[in-house]
Amino acid sequence: MPRLPRLLLSQSYYHVMTRGNNKNIIFRSAKDYKKYLGIFHKLKHEHPFDLYHFCLMPNHVHLLVKTNKASDFSTFMKRLNLKYFYYYKKKYGWVGHFFQDRFKSQPVGKDEYFIQCGKYIELNPVRAGLVKNPKDYLYSSYNFYSYGEKNDLITADFVYENLTETEIEKRKKYQKLIVDITVLSNYKKRIWGSSGQRYNETRKIRYHRK
Repeated sequence: MPRLPRLLLSQSYYHVMTRGNNKNIIFRSAKDYKKYLGIFHKLKHEHPFDLYHFCLMPNHVHLLVKTNKASDFSTFMKRLNLKYFYYYKKKYGWVGHFFQDRFKSQPVGKDEYFIQCGKYIELNPVRAGLVKNPKDYLYSSYNFYSYGEKNDLITADFVYENLTETEIEKRKKYQKLIVDITVLSNYKKRIWGSSGQRYNETRKIRYHRK
């Protein structure tokens, strides 16, 4: 059966995930993570969009983004995965399918839970037992928000920007931000966010399918 065309809208918010085929490791060393981020950085300049939160795990990648032009973002992801695959194949002699199908894109509502979705993404290494504190994981956006680490890949989360007036206070609030039960119950739904935002996103998707 042929795959259905992906519904990816322009100027919309998505939790994007791409995974190694059969959950295979896609980052074996620090050089691999850095190579992926280097390719990401270069291609993001050619295909602009907003990246709010991210986390690179050993066998998968999480991104929280706002698309600019939908087709352009799809091109970005295709080129990113292909370029990194060629690097990995040459370095490790990989044979066979590398990434698991196409990337997944889950609509996310622009509401008060947006920032919690971002922090949930950044807490992946803690839940996986890779680190005890998210600040010790080098390949996520956590330290950008919690400790002011410079990273020109990231567009500051709009909810974060309104947490309080000063940067120091924003960082402290972000460190203490609790990912509540609503996030846990929403995270794996087809559309993520409050009931109102899920309704709004569903209507938008239906409209574009007509």
